[in-house]
Amino acid sequence: MDELENFSEKIHEQSNEHAHHILEEGKEKWVLFVALSTALIAVLAAITGLLAGEHADEAMLAQLHASDQWAYYQAKGIKSGTLDETSKLLTAFGKTPIAADQDKIKANKKEQATIKTEAEKLQKESDDHVAKHSVFARGITLFQISIAIGAISIIVKRKSLWLVSMGFACIGIFFLIQGIWF
Repeated sequence: MDELENFSEKIHEQSNEHAHHILEEGKEKWVLFVALSTALIAVLAAITGLLAGEHADEAMLAQLHASDQWAYYQAKGIKSGTLDETSKLLTAFGKTPIAADQDKIKANKKEQATIKTEAEKLQKESDDHVAKHSVFARGITLFQISIAIGAISIIVKRKSLWLVSMGFACIGIFFLIQGIWF
């Protein structure tokens, strides 16, 4: 991600320098709009990058919490299994199983149901954050492409490439909005 941001900043700086020289010559005024739109797209890319990073972090945290809950769920199952096997061994040796163990097994099973629900909720939360991260990552990619094409449009002096660049930026904006509201 940092490499993309550095690449984007480098292209942006180079295109601004090139645009400055063209504007000094006074030939093509549209280059000013390319430079301004590229700066705006770079800001949108930075915002989108922050949001993507935030969702990646939240996804990882939710996944860690879900893993903890699943481990707790398994521990309760192992405890119940151990108590159940102990009861079977006592019965096999002709002794009466401890009633408290049977109560503990029932309590563990009940707790397991609650723990499972929480683990599934946390897993869904993680999956939702991963999905949002993916949407923002698409937006970042399109903004980066837009910046690159905008820079190329100045270098080759083709206004049509700038319009293509703006098309990519619009799609990037779509993904930014989709990530925020959906």
